Formats: sequence, C-alpha cells, structure tokens
Amino acid sequence: MRNTEMLLIPGPTPVVDSIYDALAEETRSHTDSRFVAIYRSAIEKTREMLKTDGEVFVISGSGTLAMEMALVNTVSSGEKLLVISHGYFGDRFIQLGKAFGIQVEVLQAEWGKRVSPEEVEKRLAEGEFKAVTITHADTSTGVAADLDALVPVIKEHGALVILDGVCATAAMEEDMSKTYGAPDYKIDVILTGSQKAIGVPPGLAIVAFNQSALAARQKIKGVPAYYCDIYNWIPIMNDPSKYFATPPVNLIYAYDEGMRLVLAEGMDERYKRHEAYGKGVRAALKVYGMRALAEEDVAAATLSCILYPDGLNDAAFRAALAEKGMIVSGALAHLAGKAFRIGHMGNTTAQMLEKAIVLIGETMNELGVHVDSSKATARFNEAISLCTK
Repeated sequence: MRNTEMLLIPGPTPVVDSIYDALAEETRSHTDSRFVAIYRSAIEKTREMLKTDGEVFVISGSGTLAMEMALVNTVSSGEKLLVISHGYFGDRFIQLGKAFGIQVEVLQAEWGKRVSPEEVEKRLAEGEFKAVTITHADTSTGVAADLDALVPVIKEHGALVILDGVCATAAMEEDMSKTYGAPDYKIDVILTGSQKAIGVPPGLAIVAFNQSALAARQKIKGVPAYYCDIYNWIPIMNDPSKYFATPPVNLIYAYDEGMRLVLAEGMDERYKRHEAYGKGVRAALKVYGMRALAEEDVAAATLSCILYPDGLNDAAFRAALAEKGMIVSGALAHLAGKAFRIGHMGNTTAQMLEKAIVLIGETMNELGVHVDSSKATARFNEAISLCTK
C-alpha cells in the first residue's frame, strides 16, 4: 500500500493501491457507455455480496444518508419504530425517526452490553411496530448484535428488520437470502457505506431492500424525501445509463474495484479473517493491561473499544502514536478520554496489526507504563492461528 500512515480507526480504513488506481482513472461522462458498464458491474457485485432478491442502491452519500433512505422508504409518519441500540450510532435512528414523524421507542443496552432477545420480545408484544432497527456492529462500543437471536423474534411479530451494517458489511455475515427459523424470516433492509470493511474511500451510501421491504414502500403513498426516495433510484439501478442525479464517477470506479477484491477473497474467508483479527488484537492488548469494553462473546469483528489502564493519558497516547504514523480514534460520549477505538477491518493486514501492537507497546513504555510487546505479539499470532485453523 502507498499509504504513509496506518489508519487504524473505525473508518475510513486503509485503501490498497488498485483501488487508488481505479479512483485516479480518467473522469468520464456519467452517461458514457464505459462508465455505465462499470456502474452496472458495481451494482451487481453488491447484489452478489448481500444475496438479495430485491433492489440494491449505490449512490453518492454517507452512511447516515443510507440510514435515512432505509427508514423513510419503509416506515411512515405516525407508525412505530423500535430501535435496538448498542451505542452512539444505534441512537442515531432515534433522531432520524423523530425527524420524519415516526413514533420511536428504544431499547438501549448499557455500553459494552447487548440488548437481549427477551427484552425485544417483551417490547414487541406491547404493540404493533412497523420495523426494528439493529446496528450490526456499533462503532462507538465495538458490540456486535446477535442476528440469530434477534431476527426470529422480530419476524414473529411481523416487523421489518432494518440492519445497519455500516461497520460490519463485508466483514460480518450479512446474507439476505438466509432464513432465521422460518422461510420468510429474513433481513429486509441492509444499509452501509463504502469506507469501512469494504475498504473504499468515503462517499457512497449503499442500501439493499428485499421484496418485503419493497412491498412496504409500495404501500406508502409518498415519502417525505426526494433524493432518498427509492422510486427515483430504481430505474437508474436497473439501467445506469438513465439519469436522476449525477453519480460520483471516480468513486464508482474505486468501489467496483473494492467489490472485486471482496468477492475474490470470498465472503466466508473474509468473515473468518475479520474474526481472527478482532480476537488477536484484543488478546494482544490484554497483555498490556488494556481491556475491551465489549466482552469477547459480544465483541465485533471489525473494531474494538479499548479501555486504558491506570496511568495512561488519552491525548498523549494517541498523539505519540500519530507521531509514529499510526492513527487510532478517541472514544465517544462518556468514554471520551477513558478509551480509544481501533479498527481491524477491510484491507488491514495481519502484518499491519502486529506492527500496531508493537507501536502501542513502545508508546506505553515511553509514557511510563511498562509492558512486554514481544509477549503481546506472540499472543496476537497465537490467537490468529487458533481462529484460522
């Protein structure tokens, strides 16, 4: 990679040279047949990754725009939405729902914990909910939702499952053809962005709707949106030579290459690799007296929120790492200053993560917290080996 820094934040994530090369290709008209072919290829690769029988949307925008598109096309003003929140980004659905007049109810887990399926069952039994949102991996806490436990409960109550995959898609299993206990118990909507586990620069909102979600949109007379109305985008996704809004031409080049790399690796292999990276990083940092906010049985494969040991200053620690060319993120909300967040996803390699563990050890020693980096790297490699056997 020609990156000069190790960008180990929860997104954007490292970009490989072939994606940079694609991004730097000559900008062409959005109606040029050569671009249209690439856009069509990117859309089809997205469909293949998510295994949907419905429609996929790859448009200019952020993950937040994808959240909005998922919501306004399935839930109308006055209808009820249940938000299952495992942290800061799960909570974002609260504001989004309220902005469109949706009746929002929330199940919030203590940060680092999960909402239980029993809690979801109890709340859904209290009234009719049109949809339930789940954040697959919350970027603030490093907690992963248990889809095998949650999806059947939600579908039993007739609600749509809207999955926020921003920090999970292409790294944690998201299969819209998978059934969860009954033939029609499936994930209905998946939304994500380009800049995390897919490993492409930021700027694309990606959303997939299955047939149940499309049927829900059909029953809505009109959505309180224009750019986010999927009916304005379906003709373009089916025939990218048509026009609704100018697509980000060069970013689509990059995304098509990113998706080629995702599919070439294979989804099962990617899931296994990311699980190994997560376990390896957390095991190594535990040697340093650092503890992940999320216990191992609820931890995400893509990022970890790591609590500092006594005596380590957040600002000094992250600044010293940055001087060494390694970038990590601070924690959010009440954890600010008490933890940092490290991404281990997308194009990140085992070699990069092993180097990161060494740099963290060096930095801690420089700041007066004495640790053994050789023991930590050994623990990292041991964990990786156990996961990939």
